[in-house]
Amino acid sequence: MDELSEQYQDLIEDSYDCVDRIVLNAYFPMGQDPGGMRVWWRALYGSEDDLDTAHLMRMAGRFARRVRAFAQDRGIPLVDCAPKEKKFEIAKTHLGKHDGKPGLFLILVAKARAPVWEVQQTKSGKIGDIHRKHPMPFVNHYSFHIWDAEWGHITIKMSGHPPFGAQIILNGHEYVACAAQKAGIGYQKEGNCFVHTANGPGLARIADTLSEPETAGRLRELCGRWIYSACLIFGLDLREQERSSFQYQYSSYQLEYSRNLRFHSGQKMWQVLQGLIDRTRGTLNRKVVKTIFGFKYRPRVKRLKENRWGVDVETPTYDLTVFHIHYGKLSLKIYSKGECVLRIEVMVHNAEDAPFRRWLVDFPKTVAWMREVLERFLNTLHCVEACFIADETLERLPEPAVVGQTRVGGVDFNRPRIRLAIQAILALSTSPKGFTAGEVAAKVRQLGGLPESAYGTRQAAYDVKKLRGKQMVQKRPRSRRYEALPVGLRAMATLVLLRDKVIKPVLASQCDLRRRPKLKNPSPIDLRYDALQRHMRDLLEELGMAA
Repeated sequence: MDELSEQYQDLIEDSYDCVDRIVLNAYFPMGQDPGGMRVWWRALYGSEDDLDTAHLMRMAGRFARRVRAFAQDRGIPLVDCAPKEKKFEIAKTHLGKHDGKPGLFLILVAKARAPVWEVQQTKSGKIGDIHRKHPMPFVNHYSFHIWDAEWGHITIKMSGHPPFGAQIILNGHEYVACAAQKAGIGYQKEGNCFVHTANGPGLARIADTLSEPETAGRLRELCGRWIYSACLIFGLDLREQERSSFQYQYSSYQLEYSRNLRFHSGQKMWQVLQGLIDRTRGTLNRKVVKTIFGFKYRPRVKRLKENRWGVDVETPTYDLTVFHIHYGKLSLKIYSKGECVLRIEVMVHNAEDAPFRRWLVDFPKTVAWMREVLERFLNTLHCVEACFIADETLERLPEPAVVGQTRVGGVDFNRPRIRLAIQAILALSTSPKGFTAGEVAAKVRQLGGLPESAYGTRQAAYDVKKLRGKQMVQKRPRSRRYEALPVGLRAMATLVLLRDKVIKPVLASQCDLRRRPKLKNPSPIDLRYDALQRHMRDLLEELGMAA
């Protein structure tokens, strides 16, 4: 359990983690370069004499004719979709009428860009050049909607042009639903979320199986079960597939991983969500966001620019608020599902930006990394939640403490040095590897603009030891690295926030009796400060302390 979930565990009825949306790319390796295309064509037809643009177009036309004839003979609905038509709504309608029998039940046809080979021949009839058309043209794509007994609803979207590139689209929640039915676990599902279950731990255990190494093999088996016999067969029959050794390779393209917290009360869930949004979005800067995603300096992908990040609050509908963090093609979201479920979701929109290879064999590694990102995010939210501080914390700060066999002094928050040390620890606390005294010293010098001689590693180690004496920081076992404790983070964040954002500006306003001009366009926080200052003046007068 992450620290945020642990904080609200009294409000949470149950929870589960689940791999959500999965999109795999299917490609024929020999069809990715000109030489491979020629070798494949010779295996298919015995020679490359007929390898030209016209024969490639004829193969695409044969694909279209076979699909339409098959759908007509079997009574399978085939819908030609208009541009920008919502295909998932069409699929949803037909899925509601499906009887649950395994097999193909719907085909959607729409145009999209795809790589298309163009072959130029010499006057003597020999191949002169093979290249892909640029820009990529719009060609027919066929979305085969299939019901699988193990994975539920899956979609295979295939280009009608050789080498017949495809995408396999499925959802982990469908897999969990099918497995729960077989196990006799009752549930209530809204969309891709379980809003109620009779056996929460049992459902969670089923969902956890999608994170196991065996999942890569299950996905490969699923793809092989349908892509050749139900989709590719319209372009290449089984004998042509065997003769030309046509075999797909699979890689991850889009992945989603979610943690779903089901609260006892929808009202409490909504309060927690709004509190997280209000208290957190202002504290997530670029460095913190990069640390959450596990990038020390910058992502491996060179195309990812440093300014492609953001923290947003979106309201796509009147009853839905989404807290959204994005960094390149990686995203984090917090939003509500149903009435009582709070979902925290990690999304990889393009696996190129993930720190792992896209091969299907690395699917478990990518899922494990997404889980780590999610937990770092939730722990960061927990860290910045400065909503609670124990009554005795302020009184105990100046008192001496004992760390091991060493007596150390108290924490004087009025000293600039200790405040800088606390700010440095807060900044370094999001690192999953913890921090060293040297890193604290470097951060203090950076924050305070100090020379190296003014604050070194020894001073930082002593300040860290003081905070260890107050149970705010602990040393990692068999290591020289430290980590901030949850209670300590709340206390340190609260002290910094109260001093710098509340007490200091309010008291400064009480000492300055000059009338300040009214702001033309005051922000909400300016209005709050003004109200607080007025109430503070009233309080000082009531106490007899007014100047």
